[in-house]
Amino acid sequence: MTKRSSGVLMHITSLPGKFGIGTFGKSAYDFVDFLEETKQTYWQILPLTTTSYGDSPYQSFSAVAGNLNLIDFSLLKEDGLLEESDYANVNFGESPEKVDYALLFEARRPILEKAVANTSKNSEVLAEIEKFEVENSSWLADYAEYMAIKESFGYKSFIHWDEDIKKGEEAAREKYRTELQDSIRYYTVTQYFFFKQWLALKEYANEKGIKIIGDMPIYVSADSVEMWTMPELFKVDANNEPLYVAGCPADDFSPTGQLWGNPIYDWEKHKEQGFSWWIYRVQESFKIYDVLRIDHFKGFSDFWQIDKDAENAVNGTWEAGPGIELFQKIKEQLGDLPIVAENLGFIDAKAEKLLDDSGYPGMKILQFAFPGEDNLDRPHHYTQNSVAYTGTHDNDVVNGWYEKLSESERKLVSEYLNRRDDETITEAMIRGIYSSVSDYAIVTMQDLLDKDATSRMNVPSTVGGNWEWRMLAEDLTEERKEFLRNITVRYSRERV
Repeated sequence: MTKRSSGVLMHITSLPGKFGIGTFGKSAYDFVDFLEETKQTYWQILPLTTTSYGDSPYQSFSAVAGNLNLIDFSLLKEDGLLEESDYANVNFGESPEKVDYALLFEARRPILEKAVANTSKNSEVLAEIEKFEVENSSWLADYAEYMAIKESFGYKSFIHWDEDIKKGEEAAREKYRTELQDSIRYYTVTQYFFFKQWLALKEYANEKGIKIIGDMPIYVSADSVEMWTMPELFKVDANNEPLYVAGCPADDFSPTGQLWGNPIYDWEKHKEQGFSWWIYRVQESFKIYDVLRIDHFKGFSDFWQIDKDAENAVNGTWEAGPGIELFQKIKEQLGDLPIVAENLGFIDAKAEKLLDDSGYPGMKILQFAFPGEDNLDRPHHYTQNSVAYTGTHDNDVVNGWYEKLSESERKLVSEYLNRRDDETITEAMIRGIYSSVSDYAIVTMQDLLDKDATSRMNVPSTVGGNWEWRMLAEDLTEERKEFLRNITVRYSRERV
């Protein structure tokens, strides 16, 4: 990572556009141009993997497969796989500022099916698909089968399938391969669309001097191809169902804790296998990202284990994670990699030691800096080997956070930041992280645009109403661009 650099955090889904959700199309390329114009180095996004129940990018059917919602129809038209009439009059949502995931689930499928069918008429594309299948054989066939079978069972998780296919018996899999050929091809070819479009966008960004910071969730979903094909890597019962689930204990922000519901890894089994699956997963991540943020880094030192039938995360036990041995194995196999550790939440001495031993930069969140003079999230305590943020996708936006503060707390924030009379609170907060000694400063797009609380991306431990925010093209004014460009130059965070 380039020293004293900066970037913007905004997920692809939040880009403006005409398809009801941000995609890999023109708006994404325009966003790269904006980053170049304002002298940024990084574009940070959320996981690109498939989304499942709750539309969260942190609950995926696959640790590798891409989110089909991000495929752009105009680009498929340019490739000769769609006509504009295939999508021009389709309703993709009533509000340009909100994603309607339920509507998109119904509206996008017929259009993508047309594009998949049209590939059979193009020998060049068929050859590219065949090459894609070979290059991604480690995960693609299993994923496509899983999704096709899942669909045939009314989208139920594999634990509710018939016993033979639930256990992945080869005879049963062969039967479904024959019966579900068309569906399997759909899930195969749409992954080809996804990766072709994303890698082209990433190449464009890299050519403009912009690096992509991707995000890798620590856990996979209980409803995932990995749980179906590799149950030995998880703590499961005789039916391959989770014995325990992941989450966080109660704290000041969440009195009942956070119950994520993801299955818990059997770390002893991973260790026996030389952490080969993790090495593979990181390797796959660096095929599509330039820098990797590893979510919930605390969980690698020790993690909160909750009984599968628990109603909340209050009662659980702290269990030992793999520790530094995992990251030493990754380094041995893959070399030094640009990784950022998400070291937020309950960080104790063990978690701090793991971060120190790894050498990875951790995250500093300015919203967490108040109150408390000794608060390590205050910029005067920052170290260079860190990434400073105004907030993350799990925080309220600055304006929403600030409105909830008491009058005395607002006064404290303004005094600490030496906020000027002509400066909005979002501008003062951005200046706070840009003027810090942190090597990297990342601002959320909502804060850059001075958005209110309705633009918040996610409220942890809630389902519904999350991951929906989208910006409008007109939100990004010349004034906002000039502010970002000026503060980037002023604090010498521009690309070198």
